[in-house]
Amino acid sequence: MSAIPAGASAPQFELTGIDDGRYSLQEALREGSVLVAFFKISCPTCQFTFPFLERMYQTFGGGKLKFWAVSQDDARDTRDFCAEYGVTFTALTDEDGYPASNAYGLTNVPSIFLIGREGGVQASSVGFSRGDLEAINELAAQAGGRAARPLFRPGEVIPETRHG
Repeated sequence: MSAIPAGASAPQFELTGIDDGRYSLQEALREGSVLVAFFKISCPTCQFTFPFLERMYQTFGGGKLKFWAVSQDDARDTRDFCAEYGVTFTALTDEDGYPASNAYGLTNVPSIFLIGREGGVQASSVGFSRGDLEAINELAAQAGGRAARPLFRPGEVIPETRHG
C-alpha cells in the first residue's frame, strides 16, 4: 500500500532531469496531470514495470499528461537504465537524501502516482500490480484526453502482482 493514497494531496517537489533541466511538479500541474514513477535501477520489479509505463506513455503521454521517472540513482546510471529498458519519457534524479522519495513516504519501489491537475493523487501503486496498472491506464487515458486502450497485449503472460 502506498504511503500517499488516492484522494490525498501530492507533495510538491522540484528535481533535476538527466537532461540537466529543472522540473517542478507545481509548474507541470498547470499544464495537466503528471504520472510520477519512483524507481531504483537495481530493482528487478522496476525493470519489469517500466516497459509497461513506456507503453502507457507512448499511448497517452504528452499534451495534457506528463510522465516522469524519478530515479534514486545518479544521472549516468539512470540514463543507462532508460536506454536498456526503452524509457523515453522524462527521467529525473532524486537528490542527495532523497527529498522527493521521503516526501512521498516511500518504502518500496516502484511506487507510481497519477497526480491530477488540481494536485491530488488520483491513483497510487507500489510494486507491480496488474490491476493497479490497468486502473492507472484508464485514468491516464482520461487525463490525456484520449480513448482508453488495453495496456497488456493479447497473449502476453502477465502476473497479477510482483512486489518491489
